[in-house]
Amino acid sequence: MRRLTHLLILFTALTLLTSCQDETPVEKYTTQKVLVVGNSTEPEALDPQIVTGVIESNIIRSLFEGLCVEHPSEEGVHLPGAAESWSSNEDFTEWTFQLQPNGKWSDGAPVTTADFLFAYERILTPDFAAKYASMLYYIVGAEDFNKGISKDFSTVGVEAPDSHTLKFKLRASIPFLPDLTKHYTWYPVPKHLVLKHGDMATPNNPWNNDENLVGNGPFRLKTWKFNDQIFVEKNPYYWDAATVKLEGIRFLPVVNQYTEARMFFNDQLHVTYGLAPEMIEYSQENFPESLRQETYLGTNFLRLNVTREKLKDIRVREALSLSIDSQSIIDNILKGGQQVAYGLTPPMGEYQPPNVIHYDPAKAEELLRQAGITDPSSFKLTLLTTDRESAKIIAEAYQDMWKKNLGIDVEIKQREWKTYLDRMSNLDYDIVTGGWIGDYPDPTTFLEMWKGGDGNNRTGWSNPEYEAVLKAAEKIQDPTERIRKLEEAEKILLSERPIIPMYWYTSNYLLHPSVKGWNPLLLNNHPYKFVELIQIQPN
Repeated sequence: MRRLTHLLILFTALTLLTSCQDETPVEKYTTQKVLVVGNSTEPEALDPQIVTGVIESNIIRSLFEGLCVEHPSEEGVHLPGAAESWSSNEDFTEWTFQLQPNGKWSDGAPVTTADFLFAYERILTPDFAAKYASMLYYIVGAEDFNKGISKDFSTVGVEAPDSHTLKFKLRASIPFLPDLTKHYTWYPVPKHLVLKHGDMATPNNPWNNDENLVGNGPFRLKTWKFNDQIFVEKNPYYWDAATVKLEGIRFLPVVNQYTEARMFFNDQLHVTYGLAPEMIEYSQENFPESLRQETYLGTNFLRLNVTREKLKDIRVREALSLSIDSQSIIDNILKGGQQVAYGLTPPMGEYQPPNVIHYDPAKAEELLRQAGITDPSSFKLTLLTTDRESAKIIAEAYQDMWKKNLGIDVEIKQREWKTYLDRMSNLDYDIVTGGWIGDYPDPTTFLEMWKGGDGNNRTGWSNPEYEAVLKAAEKIQDPTERIRKLEEAEKILLSERPIIPMYWYTSNYLLHPSVKGWNPLLLNNHPYKFVELIQIQPN
């Protein structure tokens, strides 16, 4: 409490100090029509076919554009992006997209179907080892090509009859394909530029460095100063440049949420990435017009490395799960309206996840005994998490609960973002904090990733029965029957507990009143082309 009081005094003092200045940074950038955004940390990369995170997506969405784009305020509405129109057959297994006739890259070169075909072949090429290649598995033959079963890309169900017509053949009925094309894994990349700096599968190809990168989105990369800022400016070659109201966006890698909140209160940011729990009540009282608390299609969970000897026993994994009181973490740490996750997939439409995740420390203790662990104090584990202050606080809560309820000692290892991702991908951990934000509004966005070999699985777990049920669901035409089959798949996943769902996300952040066109969206993918800045007149 003393720490919080000091923080609030500091925030108040800084706010009063700022009010005495002639012009605040936010006022200056609002006049310049430059949006200033907190974005947590340095991105792993800006190549849409390499990255896997929200932090990277926030920037990439300004630089690139898929066939369709989000509506700024209406869920499920698809607007023209790199495609001006699209159509499908009756069962949604075949789709045709017509590209914008005046679509261009930010260097002035035309965007053609050759760029899309190149992008899809690149992300699916086995040697390229894209972690997110499975997002394209809906295309006929894509999975076989990515896994090296087929060596010929012509077997993949995407073709271009001409420079502006793109046709897809899908392995099942996919009515939500327009939603998929909004995801960065489906974006084109500039074939001419990638090949200028290497071949298709060159690792760390410098085409996406700040001095080289070109995109097809509403903005283009101007500067990338490591641990300082990424600045993107309005792209004059963008096909819909007349709609874009901003002149630029500054993405700031502010890791510490208290620092980020202070910057907002000090009029240095238009939008924060998040909001520290202690700041939610303060913001409700002092900045109610700026506080946003919105539903967010995502789940926070722990991954368990099932290849580690200590975690191979399902009873141990279930004991770790049953000994965590998620409601206590929500009430005492998060305080942002999150919901306890009793399954992995958040309820959506008719889909209801199996109600199997509970807090039961007595059963947890018994399961540990059944697993043959008679001396829990000698059963050591490590918990990998990021270097954010909020991550440490939550990790310590897990640590305390495992110690109290099971007698297990868990060492916390905090690492900066890139190292954290690398260690998780290489299964260099026992337990790791994580989460998943839906890529599109369908349960499969939470379920497909746990297939064996998927680049986002990162647990070492796989189950043929699970994958067979998912495959069966794909072939079901009746929507309700399909949903029931997907629920069956999730039950299999959670019965073996390679992950421990904790809570379903909400999005808590601060938005300056000068920002317009920024509306609540379930996936939080705000299309920057519709955002504008309006100077707020003093009362």
